[in-house]
Formats: sequence, C-alpha cells, structure tokens
Amino acid sequence: MIRISGSIVLYQNDRSILLEAINSFLESTIVEKLHLIDNSPENGLKDITTDKRVVYYHNPSNPGFGAAHNIAMKWAISEGFTYHLILNPDVYYAKGVLEELTEYLEMNPEIGNIMPKVLYPNNEVQLLCKLLPTPYDWIGRRFNPFKKMVERRNDLFELRFTNYDQIMDVPYLSGCFMYLRISALQKIGLFDEGIFMYGEETDLCRRLIDGGYRTIFYPKVHIYHHFEKGSHKSWRLTKIGMQSAIYYFNKWGWFFDKRRNFINKNILSKLKF
Repeated sequence: MIRISGSIVLYQNDRSILLEAINSFLESTIVEKLHLIDNSPENGLKDITTDKRVVYYHNPSNPGFGAAHNIAMKWAISEGFTYHLILNPDVYYAKGVLEELTEYLEMNPEIGNIMPKVLYPNNEVQLLCKLLPTPYDWIGRRFNPFKKMVERRNDLFELRFTNYDQIMDVPYLSGCFMYLRISALQKIGLFDEGIFMYGEETDLCRRLIDGGYRTIFYPKVHIYHHFEKGSHKSWRLTKIGMQSAIYYFNKWGWFFDKRRNFINKNILSKLKF
C-alpha cells in the first residue's frame, strides 16, 4: 500500500497563503498525514486547520529549515511511509498533481526526488532547475557587474536552453516542492542539519545522485509558488545564505570538485539543446 506524508516548515507566515498550501495537499485523496513544524517564536498558527490528518509542532528553538523537515521525515520512516512531500508554505496546486507524480514514481523506482514545473501566480515559469553550483554560481554571480556575462552563465546554470518543457534529470532541484522516495532517504540520509537554510536541497539532491537515484523535473503538471528572493532583500538572509554556501563548498569542494564536474557534464550530455 502506498502511504504519503508531507511537511511544511513555518515561520511567521501569512495565514491565507499558508492555507492555500495546506489545502492543496489535503485535497489529494491519497495523502495520509501532514506535519506543520512551526519554527516561529510564538505558536499563533496552531489553529490554522482542524483537519485530523494535520499534526502541528511548535519548534521555537528554530534549528533551521532542513532540521525541522527532518522531524517529519524521521516519523515517516518509522511509520513505514512510501513517499514524503517537502512543501513550502507559499506553494499551491490543483488536485491531481500529486496523483500524477506518484504514478510516475511508481513506474520509475530509480527516481529519488521529483519536482513539477513551478510557475509564478501570473503563470510565468520559475527557473528552478539548476546544475550543481560552483562558487561563482552561488557567490560570485551576485557581485558580477557584467550583466551579459551573468546572463550567459544563467542560461547554462539554470538550464534555460531546455525551455523547461521536457522531462529531464536535474542535479539541483528547488526545495519548494521535493517529492521524495522514503526508501531512498533511508539509504542516503535526511537533510544535513549543518545547513540552517539555503542549499540543503542541493546537498540532498547530490547525495541522492551519489546513492544511485535520479532527481527528475516533470513538467507535465505544474504548481504555483509565491516566490520572493528573500536573501536578496535582507542582509540577515544574505548572511545565512553565505554561511550555507561556505558550509556546502567546504563539504563538497570549492574550485576542484571532480564529482560535480562529472555530474553536470553527464546531465548536459543528455539534454536537448
């Protein structure tokens, strides 16, 4: 029997936007449990829903995005669930999305993580499929004053040349919607709790690939994401992002990372230019 759980990590969220995410998940007839892990100082969102499939945890110590999701994933593993959805509190989608993704996962047991096409509320495509990052991609790109150089790199790094219209292996999928195979997590581990926020999904995707699993972009269904680049608007979040990048590159390698180069080249060789 297929058993599906999900988790949303909260931090002082807008109630109406959060309800869109919760209701999107609960409208699916195949889901069993949704965990709300609230990292906010206060538990003002504890009454956001009365649905019995929802479990609310107040987690004011705020250990970070990945660490909070790990609480739910550890539970899903212990209870024998099949799949687990990591869902952002600012994402919403139509009924049937999770059903189609589940069917695709069932047909392709080598897939460890799958993400649908992600749109802004105005239906513009969000460019959330990426190669494994170099230090330039995560740090240098933001400070490069030569816009044409940045755009050339973005076309490759964000796989823009694919037009986001084909099912494809992508080594770095966004953390806004990660539909994960529990058996894969049991093999490769959960989010690295050394990363507070930003980059934890990159690390997990990379470990899935190293564990022999595929990380797939599936554009036949789509979701909506109220996406704001918070790290570009807040010095505090910029600092967190920089700390995460340093941790990630210290772990995997900065400029000399043969495995990164191999994975990226292998992915590009399979894509249609």
